[in-house]
Amino acid sequence: MTLALDTLGRLESEAIHIFREVAGEFDRPVILFSGGKDSTLLLHLAIKAFYPAPVPFPLLHVDTGHNFDEVIEFRDRVVAQHGLRLEVAKVQDWIDDGRLQERPDGTRNPLQTVPLLDTITQHKFDAVFGGGRRDEERARAKERIFSLRTAFGQWDPKRQRPELWNLYNGRHRPGEHVRVFPLSNWTELDVWNYIEREGVELPDIYYAHEREVFLRDGMWLAEGPWGTARDGETLVRKTVRYRTVGDGSCTGAVESDAADIHAVIAEVAASRLTERGATRADDRLSEAAMEDRKREGYF
Repeated sequence: MTLALDTLGRLESEAIHIFREVAGEFDRPVILFSGGKDSTLLLHLAIKAFYPAPVPFPLLHVDTGHNFDEVIEFRDRVVAQHGLRLEVAKVQDWIDDGRLQERPDGTRNPLQTVPLLDTITQHKFDAVFGGGRRDEERARAKERIFSLRTAFGQWDPKRQRPELWNLYNGRHRPGEHVRVFPLSNWTELDVWNYIEREGVELPDIYYAHEREVFLRDGMWLAEGPWGTARDGETLVRKTVRYRTVGDGSCTGAVESDAADIHAVIAEVAASRLTERGATRADDRLSEAAMEDRKREGYF
């Protein structure tokens, strides 16, 4: 008798199938891992896909230097706990040697593209796992699960291949690589429901806590190495949490009393804005901000 899978079971099965397909088809895959909820879920699924063997891929984090301390501590703890290999590409190194320049607005999120592509080329990675989901943003909704990138790391939506019957075409020319998105069909609510079911640990900043923040462009931003409140902006102490975690200069918190996973799930279920739409200033630069960055080689 065949047991029917529920929604989370089907999503898990699809993701595990994708990990195993990549392991059999590519020579040098790597998993992008920042310590955020989606990349932590991605790693959890990779561990399940190959258990009891170790994960056969290294991890890669493009570190802007503007990360939240709690997330970096969590990242390093998870890597040590599972005995994983972590490659860290620090944006600051590219700034120091002149390959990149600081932006006038101080945000480093757009500066991740060059270190990412340089590191992919240096290590000859041919498949790069990312935690992107189609429900996050319009450009990501156009992404295939196997997303071909040119020798310059660029994304061309016209070159995306059909993926009928869960068959994935990983063929690529020398110098090209494929971005792989096992969470493509998950929603933010699916992610949180699965995290609850599996007992996946996350950094504390995903749950309600007190933090000094200031209001800018409708978002609550925290001060840090990336900057503080400007003239006319006031630091206030509020109870907040983060729906997504990225460069501290452009990642906003939301006012929330959701201190545990059950409250977070209820909050996400009632939300009508995606986490990126609600809390990421870098996606507000233009109507096509994400698509423009993806064409240049961004995640």
